[in-house]
Amino acid sequence: MKDIIDIDGQNVPLEELIKIFKQNKNKTESESENKAIVKRQDEQALKPFQAELIKLQQHLEKQNQKMIILFEGRDAAGKGGTIRRVTRYMDEKHYRVVALGKPTEQQKSQWFYQKYIQHFPHGGEIVLFDRSWYNRAMVESVFDFCTKKEYEDFMQSVTGFEDDLTRQGTILVKLYYSVTKEEQARRFERRKNDPLRQWKLSEIDMQAQERWDEFTNTKYHMIKQTHTHNAPWTVIRSDIKQKARIESLKVILNAVTYENRDESLDFSLDSDIVISGAREIEIMEKQRTQNGKFIN
Repeated sequence: MKDIIDIDGQNVPLEELIKIFKQNKNKTESESENKAIVKRQDEQALKPFQAELIKLQQHLEKQNQKMIILFEGRDAAGKGGTIRRVTRYMDEKHYRVVALGKPTEQQKSQWFYQKYIQHFPHGGEIVLFDRSWYNRAMVESVFDFCTKKEYEDFMQSVTGFEDDLTRQGTILVKLYYSVTKEEQARRFERRKNDPLRQWKLSEIDMQAQERWDEFTNTKYHMIKQTHTHNAPWTVIRSDIKQKARIESLKVILNAVTYENRDESLDFSLDSDIVISGAREIEIMEKQRTQNGKFIN
């Protein structure tokens, strides 16, 4: 007589349970294998552009030029993952990633830009800011970590600060990562359930969805007031991480005319992923006119 297992009042043969288990196991293994293949393919697609970044580094070193790249955007928008792909094969002697924490009491008493300036690049170096002085225009403003006057002072001074920076020869690339509310929620949920990602969640992250509209309004004013000829914003649609990463590499590479550029590569930008700051403002204003508010 076959072994019978009682499951919620139903008699199920043990052989059938084993068969179902094996099918599910094979399906899970197949899905995991497919994900691994896709991930390898994605990483391979980035490599030609990562090789170009090494050439860009060599050019900056040879010309004694300085470069700053700002990575801004909402929490879970993909900034950190992109920074890791940008720097993966770079010469460590000629780049730094700067991610500053809360200001100390001493820093609060200093000129606002002072804590950032001490991390600026020397000739031949790239500095990548994982969030920058624009923290004041976004997180600090939304969560009242700064006063209204401090916010207004920043908004009035930042374009002049960046004009001085670029006029004196620093290459400045400002990237804003734009993720939809639904995708941000999905990424937060993954962080909650993944022990390897739980460290990424903070109290501010937990409120990001609730304050979505506040962040959107703040983003609009920030880009509108600080997108300039000398220091323009580039908005990266980042719901699809791989596309956001490869387009980010292209934006950075296109910011510098360097030697031995591989002309066989396609450096053209995907207009569905890469949006100029000016165009983003046009899109947002159109949304507000048609819907009475900004949408994502």
